[in-house]
Amino acid sequence: MRSDARRNRDRILQVAREAFATDGLSIPLDEIARRAHLGPGTLYRHFPTKESLYEAIILDHLHDLVDRTREALTAPDPADALFTALGLVVADAEAKGEIIDALTGANVDVQSKVAARSADLRDGIALLLTRAQEQGGIRRDVGVGEVMALLGGVILAIRSRTGDPQRALTILRDGLRDPLRSQP
Repeated sequence: MRSDARRNRDRILQVAREAFATDGLSIPLDEIARRAHLGPGTLYRHFPTKESLYEAIILDHLHDLVDRTREALTAPDPADALFTALGLVVADAEAKGEIIDALTGANVDVQSKVAARSADLRDGIALLLTRAQEQGGIRRDVGVGEVMALLGGVILAIRSRTGDPQRALTILRDGLRDPLRSQP
């Protein structure tokens, strides 16, 4: 992609995220183009439908999340890095919940669209978990599958609007800590 086309695409995504957050998902694509200071044709070349724009936003979020999880691998405290990554996943789920609902309502298979990036995210969390367990901050009897299942429960709480997701995340963090290291 040419650099100007990449800049236009990135600008559209940024403006669309902001517009959806402030004005809701019903905002017209032409209004997003106007706010991005681009012609509608430029927007439609990149995103022929609103659903394609939603998909791009989700994939962009997920790509950023994977990158930030990988960056956490260099943190000095692996347990804190793991908890930061889990918090990022929860924040991301809160931010894109309405968009996922809209895609699901339009019969778009969201899971197949994000499968590869989700696997990258899981791999990053697995590496953080292993490092944190080796350092001793996280209990050793927990695997990445269990962490992802528990994280899925927190995300389900967000999607169903039951309970407090931040409290659920705190409980998840507390449950992952190594009980032997938590003692005075």
